[in-house]
Amino acid sequence: MDKALFERLTQSIAQMDDIVGGKREPSRTFQIDAMKIKEIRQASGLSQSKFANLISVSVDTLRNWEQGRRSPTGPAKALLRAIANDPQHVISALSD
Repeated sequence: MDKALFERLTQSIAQMDDIVGGKREPSRTFQIDAMKIKEIRQASGLSQSKFANLISVSVDTLRNWEQGRRSPTGPAKALLRAIANDPQHVISALSD
């Protein structure tokens, strides 16, 4: 490993420690708020029922996300982000 790459990695690890320790804010965050979830679903042209079925969650869960009572986490959050970025291909892949 060359010295420049090692220095960048060391600096990155130090920044990560600062973020985890609350000494520094992350440079970016990946939040999907309630309005964004509803916009993603509406852009797909699907009803709540069909969209919930497509992403394998209950309609109640989707409603809770859309109304801001709950927030998606883990794979559901990643899937929503993927649908937002490339709805045609992701929805097509999920529909097969």
